[in-house]
Amino acid sequence: MVILEIREILKNVHMRSLLFLLSLCTGVLSAQSDSTYAERLGWPKGAKVLIMHVDDAGMSWDSNEGAIQALTKGVANSVSVMMPCGWVPGFVHQLKKYPEIDAGLHLTLTSEWDDYRWGPLSGKPAVPGLVDAEGALWPEVEDVVKNASADEVEQEIRAQLERARNMGFQPTHMDSHMGTLFASPAFLQRYVKVGIQERIPVMMPAGHCSMIAETNKLDVPTVGLLRSMGKTLWDNGLPVLDDLHNETYGMRIPPGLNDHQMQKLKTKLLLESFTRLKSG
Repeated sequence: MVILEIREILKNVHMRSLLFLLSLCTGVLSAQSDSTYAERLGWPKGAKVLIMHVDDAGMSWDSNEGAIQALTKGVANSVSVMMPCGWVPGFVHQLKKYPEIDAGLHLTLTSEWDDYRWGPLSGKPAVPGLVDAEGALWPEVEDVVKNASADEVEQEIRAQLERARNMGFQPTHMDSHMGTLFASPAFLQRYVKVGIQERIPVMMPAGHCSMIAETNKLDVPTVGLLRSMGKTLWDNGLPVLDDLHNETYGMRIPPGLNDHQMQKLKTKLLLESFTRLKSG
């Protein structure tokens, strides 16, 4: 399991479990301040504060098991849950055994698998723009942007938050499945609005975000919009991250490797990428 080997390679990286998750951000060093958001949150100047995040909990039995093992036996220190999915009760019940775990909502507006689908918690009549012909959430982000209104998106965000609270699960943060909430300025505004009103930190970019900008080739208008939203969150007392490492999505793994070989290669690739992380 890669995450178990990572423990040794993080000796020179300043780690601490924060009670929030913000897992997407863009841009270069902020023109507004020389300090990172990590420094503004109280970390020493130059510190690298790493959140090892697991998402898609609640989607399946396997995702639940992987998340719990990573959080309790590895170095992962944050997780988020897909509230519309079928295995949510199993994960939330497990969470109650581990009250120290930082667990949030992986706000879900898409249903991307061919043979395993889920629908909106608001119900199809309330949010018709969020569902496809099968009555499930759209499979692609582009479909959501094309068909759904910002009002429908906000209603579904609140429905997912309501279900969590009804189950006795108070999320420590919110983020976005497949980045859907970042695909439309109108969606992004509602995401920020709910976070501020409910006093729940949301994943939002506003720091130097050098790695994520390079990896995803983000343009200047996108950086500007996200920084503006990040400043709004910060001004309202909610935290913001400096950068995101999501290069694992693009890892090129040759076919035919056994588990040990794959573990060794992924650990090597992660180690190499960590050396490029800037402070924050």
